[in-house]
Parts: sequence; structure tokens; C-alpha cells
Amino acid sequence: KEEVAAYLKKIGYKPMKIPFVPISGWEGDNMTEKSNHMPWFNGPTLLEALDNVNAPKRLTEKALRLPIQDVYKIGGIGTVPVGRVETGVIKPGMTASFAPVGLEAEVKSVEMHHESVSEALPGDNAGFSVKNISVKDLRRGYVASDADNQPATGVSSFDAQVIMMNHPGEVSNGYTPIIDCHTAHVACIFADIKELMDRRTGKVIEKNPEYIKNGDACIVEMEPTKPLCVESFTDFPPLGRFAIRDMRQTVAVGVIKSTVKSDAKKATFI
Repeated sequence: KEEVAAYLKKIGYKPMKIPFVPISGWEGDNMTEKSNHMPWFNGPTLLEALDNVNAPKRLTEKALRLPIQDVYKIGGIGTVPVGRVETGVIKPGMTASFAPVGLEAEVKSVEMHHESVSEALPGDNAGFSVKNISVKDLRRGYVASDADNQPATGVSSFDAQVIMMNHPGEVSNGYTPIIDCHTAHVACIFADIKELMDRRTGKVIEKNPEYIKNGDACIVEMEPTKPLCVESFTDFPPLGRFAIRDMRQTVAVGVIKSTVKSDAKKATFI
């Protein structure tokens, strides 16, 4: 419990507010009913703890953002990108814009669980067919948005608050790890480590530090090595947080403070 609590605290959660429930899935202890084998535990069962979790507020009023997980070619229907709606609503008839490439195409239909639906809302895994776009034009990591309402674009760079959690050495400008943000998986360069901060208060400790190490929080300007679509955390939270991976492990986490949009050439397929 101490180890997990320390880790949760490190990444910004409040362990005091999180119920720790000892269970045995094999024996069914504390899953749905109180266990006789744990007289020392007075807290909720796993089911009660899950029932007490507040449902997240779904961001339906924001502009559409749908990171693509896969793209399929289905006979008689055509090209069908699939992904989870993170914000906004996708409906048949709207013009979808795909970032960071700037492709646009009409959404012919929206499907969930092999049934056509009139719309898909945040949290829904949906497939949608688009006209006149080849499977080769789209790939995992692209983001679909509404061409008529704040369409998503690629970024040339972004400023992020990064917390180093599990890196064995020191990190300086020029470091190029892999960023996992929504479904995208792109190498990004630490172009400029701008500020070293106190993790709890957010106060600036040092400007332009030479290097950062485990446990440090900092503001970094990052530049993707390939076209990438991300958003600031305040505008679109699901597209504004990321993990930094290196040496086959997660070495840091971050949230995006601001982005510099890149100019993608627009191509329309109607």
C-alpha cells in the first residue's frame, strides 16, 4: 500500500481520498460482500468502492476530437477509421478533418458494435466511414475533428510541464525520447528546458537549467520529429497529457501547457 500511495502522490493524486481495498478474486473475499477473513478491514467492498466513484464529466460541448486507433477497408462501405470519441460529437453528414495531415472528407455513416447510429458521444468507441479516402492516407495517431468547428492541426512544437519519475541519469537539451499521447507514438526532442519548478507549489527554482534528473518538475519546449497532433490540457484534456518512454519503460509524464500550430496543406475529398 505504501509503495502504491507514494507513486500515486508522485503523479499528482491524493492517496487520502483513494480507497485501498484488500481483495481475493480467487476466494471472492471483499469483492461483492464483506469478507470474514479480514476482520481488521472496515472499508467498502470492491463493488461498493466502484459504485462510489464519481462518473467523469463528458466533454460533449467541446469541439470534436477523435484519435484514430485503427483504419479498416470494408467491402461495400469503404474506408473506416476507428477510435474513441474524446470530446465533442461525431455525426453522419459532417465534414471530418484529419490532423496532422490536413485531409478532409465527408462522414458517410457512424457505427458502434456493427450498428449504424445517429451520433457517437465522448467515451464511445466508434467507427465511421469516409468518402474517397484510401486506407493508406490515414493511420493510427491521427486525430479526426469537425472541419467547421475548431479543426485540429499538427504542431511544430509545444510547451509542457514534465515530471521526471523513473530516469536513471540526467536529461539535458537534445534528449529525444518517445512520446505516447492519445494513440500517437512519436519521438520528440527536448528543444529547450526552460524552467525547473517546485513540484508542489509550482514556484520556479531555476531558469534554463543545464540538466534535470529524477523527481524534478520542469517546463520544456518539445519538438516532434514527425507530424503530430496534440492539444493543450486546458482545452482538450485527453489530448493534453502524455507519457515519456525510453529504455522500454515510462521515465516521465507531462501535461501540455501551450502549442505552436504547424501549417498543414489542406486536401479535400468530397
